[in-house]
Amino acid sequence: MPVLNEIKEAEQNLMKRTITTAFLLSVISLLTLSAQLQLSDSAKISLMTVSPWTGAVYSLYGHTVLRVVDDSTGIDAAFNYGYFDSSQPNFLLQFIKGETDYVLGVTPYQDFLSENQMKGLEVVEQQLNLTTEQTQQLWEDLYINSLPENRSYRYNFLFDNCATRPRDIVENIIIDPVIYPITQTNKTFRDLIHECVKEFTWMQFGIDLVIGADADKYITDREKMFLPNYLMKAFADANVLKQDTTSMPLVLSTEIILEADDKEVNSGEWFSVKPTVVAFVLLLITLIISFFQVRFNHYITARIYDTILFSIAGIAGIIVTFLVFFSEHPVVSTNWNLVWLHFIHLIFAFLFWVKSMEKVVYYYHFINFAVLSLFLLSWYFLPQQLPLATIPFAMNLWMRSGTNFYIDRKDYLRNKQFKSAKYMRAGWRR
Repeated sequence: MPVLNEIKEAEQNLMKRTITTAFLLSVISLLTLSAQLQLSDSAKISLMTVSPWTGAVYSLYGHTVLRVVDDSTGIDAAFNYGYFDSSQPNFLLQFIKGETDYVLGVTPYQDFLSENQMKGLEVVEQQLNLTTEQTQQLWEDLYINSLPENRSYRYNFLFDNCATRPRDIVENIIIDPVIYPITQTNKTFRDLIHECVKEFTWMQFGIDLVIGADADKYITDREKMFLPNYLMKAFADANVLKQDTTSMPLVLSTEIILEADDKEVNSGEWFSVKPTVVAFVLLLITLIISFFQVRFNHYITARIYDTILFSIAGIAGIIVTFLVFFSEHPVVSTNWNLVWLHFIHLIFAFLFWVKSMEKVVYYYHFINFAVLSLFLLSWYFLPQQLPLATIPFAMNLWMRSGTNFYIDRKDYLRNKQFKSAKYMRAGWRR
């Protein structure tokens, strides 16, 4: 836990410093730069790709920046579409709702390079094969987009982010069709996200809980470019189709500006115990609690355990439910995890202690047990890739509802027998 707290604190400090620096440097840079400035014939614009950094959640996917350099005019600036301000009011709520605004920040190239060198990251520069007119137009478009009234945009992780924005603005000034290579590899959004967070199993598990079935559809090569690394590879072999049916490469040259320093790059899981292990340990505890409840009538212990278990499932269910029905994030609207994670669990976690609601709780356990039985039996055939840990986690709820239903049903039948005329006549004969 101390290590985790240190990481979180460092991440927060880094974010505050990055945001503050970005905005200050944007103002300073824009005071000295002008869209009317005529670049020289030697000016160049490059796509800069930064390797993933495990020191912050938002950096696990890598990063893309456009560099404009002109030795004659002294311009050497990095245009970065990846800045956001986490201190803005209701940031977390807006982020969950998918209503987060990102901004285009401008920083001196050397500052951009120094920051990534300090982190030990790889930086690859791909010089774009642009005409003098295209270079000038792209410079002017970037400048206009970085103005305070224009720099903000509604961020979308999959379709409008720090990688897709540079691609789109480059395509707009080229005008001619850009032909990207065909990868011949079927991938889904979930597959690509897993590639980025594979070392962080808890994060991967959490992401798998909140993104739904739409994330498991095969995506196009263009859609893969939401990740900087895939955009870099696409640019490397892309060609611009000219009107006379000839073509020219989109990238003029490629150079590794910084090589990754493995000693500096953080790696590894922040929490070493895997979700599947935790799920099966919890299932073992559930088995023990259920056994003692049935065998030795430990009802209070079982009820306390149920309150904790169903409360956690209910809280997680609130997040899943909110994303399904209220969030603008893509690929979250159809989510089969809603079958076993929903806010109703949280409501009944409190009703377990209300004596007058015993009959309602009885029917709830029956319905929950039946629904989870179908869910677990059809898990493999569902049109959504669910993590393996889903099975033991869901089985905890399934077993507790099944055990409670079994005991309540048994008590109901016994009490019904005691009240029957046949039972009373048998008692009179004795």
